Amino acid sequence: MASSQDHAVADTPDSLAGWLAALSAFIAGFVGLGVMYTFGVFFTPMEAEFHTSRTATSVFFAITGMLFYLFGSVAGRLSDRFGARRIVLAGAIIMGAGLALTAAAPRMWIGYLTYGVGVGIGAACAYIPTLALVGGWFIRHRTTALGLAAAGTGCGTLLLPPLAAVLIEAHGWRTAYVCFAAGSLLLLLACGALARRPPLGHTGQMTALRHVVRSRQFVLLYASWVLATTGLIASLVFLPPFAHAAGVSPVAASALVSIIGGMSILGRGGIGYIARQMSLIRLYKLSVLVMAASYLLWLPFTGYGWLVAFATTLGLGYGVRIAMTPVVLIEFFGVGNLGAVLGAFFTASAISAVCGPLVAGLIIDQTGSYQWGVAFALAMGTLGFAAVAPLRPRAQ
Repeated sequence: MASSQDHAVADTPDSLAGWLAALSAFIAGFVGLGVMYTFGVFFTPMEAEFHTSRTATSVFFAITGMLFYLFGSVAGRLSDRFGARRIVLAGAIIMGAGLALTAAAPRMWIGYLTYGVGVGIGAACAYIPTLALVGGWFIRHRTTALGLAAAGTGCGTLLLPPLAAVLIEAHGWRTAYVCFAAGSLLLLLACGALARRPPLGHTGQMTALRHVVRSRQFVLLYASWVLATTGLIASLVFLPPFAHAAGVSPVAASALVSIIGGMSILGRGGIGYIARQMSLIRLYKLSVLVMAASYLLWLPFTGYGWLVAFATTLGLGYGVRIAMTPVVLIEFFGVGNLGAVLGAFFTASAISAVCGPLVAGLIIDQTGSYQWGVAFALAMGTLGFAAVAPLRPRAQ
């Protein structure tokens, strides 16, 4: 039997237990955001079956994203208070049930509820608590561990869209969601089993949440996130149907989302090395600028190659940005209540999840052109960089 000293060593920062916590966050991101970001692949068959407009179909994702990011604040607080494991296991059940019920939804509005609650709330219960754990498990390798943990989202975005496209083509979108329901349940149950309270959760620097959200640094980061993520989410939802309308096959269209995910993995996985070459804040701002510039590659679309170039550039900037976000928040506010801080910060994405698909969908429906939707994403990305440009490192 292991001694108490053995357990103490195992529970020290930068230990194996910390890397298992990072694996838990990787799984949660792979399943939660990976499934959510496959919606663009389901967009066209669902639009056809329910005979709805692009705007009405985009509400599906808007509700899901809004619930995911709003409930993330609640999940983060609950995790800080009661521990991540219980919250993650609840999320596994909610997400599995929600996807299964979506597969049987007879009306679009019922799907709004089942998918929105199941994926939105279920994924929030899994992702935010596990990501918050990682920072408290590391000191020397924190940036690398958080980058690898965040890479789960990229892997999910890389692998799940083509899997969804194959399942939809072979069996229909409803059966595809049944498969996703079973896989999500099993993987998130394993994720919950790996989640453990970190040793630095109550000993690190801690800033009261009310002071955090009123600080200049938080406001700048929050505003930038709202704007840049509005363009990002609009792209993830409308890139596959745009490509399909341009004559690209469904599988090749879904591959564009996978390219975004694959390039984001490179950004997240290599974040430890990149962060040693420049300051954290400068790197964060550069990632937002790269995201904004990427839309210039989509706007003059003349062929599939332009879309590949766009997806490659957006994915790289997106991957670095999301991996750097918890690192930057820890830099300013510490690890003591990171679950609550992350949850509060990611409510910004709730605004983006509503505005991105709905406004872009409305613009496309009214103009009859996807290019105006791309212009909207470009404007949001540019404003997102303008918002974060004044950010400066914390005074030592």
